Amino acid sequence: MIEVELKARVGDREGLLGALEGLAGGREEVYEDTYYDDAGQALARGERELRVRTVRGAAGVMSVLTYKDAPVEVVSGSKPEYETRVGDAAGVDAVLRGLGYLPTIRFEKRCRNYTFERGGLRLFASVVEVPEPGETFVEVETLVADRDRVAAALAVVRAVLADLGVAREALTNESYTDAVAARRAGAPGADSRTGE
Repeated sequence: MIEVELKARVGDREGLLGALEGLAGGREEVYEDTYYDDAGQALARGERELRVRTVRGAAGVMSVLTYKDAPVEVVSGSKPEYETRVGDAAGVDAVLRGLGYLPTIRFEKRCRNYTFERGGLRLFASVVEVPEPGETFVEVETLVADRDRVAAALAVVRAVLADLGVAREALTNESYTDAVAARRAGAPGADSRTGE
C-alpha cells in the first residue's frame, strides 16, 4: 500500500478540532516513536524509514513496526508503507540492533485522531502536538493500492484540508524527525538524534 498524506502547521487548533469533530468522533493517543538506521545512514540517504511506534490510548497499548520505502510522489512525499503489529517493542528493538540498525531518534507525539470516509476513500486525520519543537500540525492521509491512484487520492486529501480551513500555504514537507533533531541540536547535553 502507498500512504498518501499531506501535513500542515495549525494556526487555529480549536477551530480545526471543531471541524474534525463534525466529521467523526476523535480519540486521544500518545505515540512514542523510535527511528532506526544503519551506521552509514543508508535508509535516510534513500529517503526510507524504519520505525517502532508504541501507541497509548483508551484502547490500551499497541506497538507497530513500520518500513516506508522511497517516495513515489515528490510534492507530498507519498511512500509505499509496510506495517505490522508487534507484541514486544523491546524484543523488536533487540532484533533490529542485532541486524545492525540502531536508534537514530526517539520522540513523543500527542495526537487526536479521526477516521472517516470521503470520495470512496477511508481517511485518517490527526491533530499532532509535537512537544519538540512545540508546534501543532494536522495530517490527513489515506492508503491506496498502487501509484496510479496517488493523484486522485491527493486531490481528495487536499479537498478535506480545504474544507477544514487549512490554507495551502500552511502545508509542509518538514519531517518530525528533522524538526526534533534540529531542536535538540541546540539543547546542551543531549544527543541531537536520540535525545540520550
